[in-house]
Amino acid sequence: MTIAPDDARQGASHVYRAMRELVQSMDDTLPGKFEITKEGIVHDMMSPGGPHEVTAAHISRRLERTMPDELLAHNGTPDVEDAPEGIMRHPDVMVIAWDDLNVEGSIDPHTLIAAIEVVSRSNPENDWVAKMRDYPLIGIPVYAVFDPRTGTGAVLTDIHPTPDGPRYATRKDFVYGEDVTIGDWTIATDGLPRYPPAGE
Repeated sequence: MTIAPDDARQGASHVYRAMRELVQSMDDTLPGKFEITKEGIVHDMMSPGGPHEVTAAHISRRLERTMPDELLAHNGTPDVEDAPEGIMRHPDVMVIAWDDLNVEGSIDPHTLIAAIEVVSRSNPENDWVAKMRDYPLIGIPVYAVFDPRTGTGAVLTDIHPTPDGPRYATRKDFVYGEDVTIGDWTIATDGLPRYPPAGE
């Protein structure tokens, strides 16, 4: 494990704080969603709607029907933030205990049981590449991806060390219509909406 010198860590945290302040200032004035990664600020310019929001709502409701009362599949604010890693993300759905949600400010990613993303039509690499890298780095044990573009998805688990940092060791792909297991809970994927063809 490499430990950065104090001045390098302070420089990195200064840059992260500056990005965090910029994101907060833009959040209410520009459309879309802002997140922070080690590469900088990610701006998904399209405001989620239609199939994206309906998919997140279906997943949340289907999970909550199977989970114990002390847990919820939350699809609102706030962000999930690991300031020392310089990462702030906003999962479409997060499986979390009520007690861990009841905090001021951002959620500690280590309290999440799972993070679920519905792939954005405008920036699919954010969900399929960047978050697949960031979520194990900040300790989220289960990451599920639903892609309304293709009617497919994947569930990633088993964080393990690699030369490039923590990564998920296990990936289980699925197609819409199959049951999918996220953590300890299995839900149906039938009836989830798809994005209409481009131009429609």
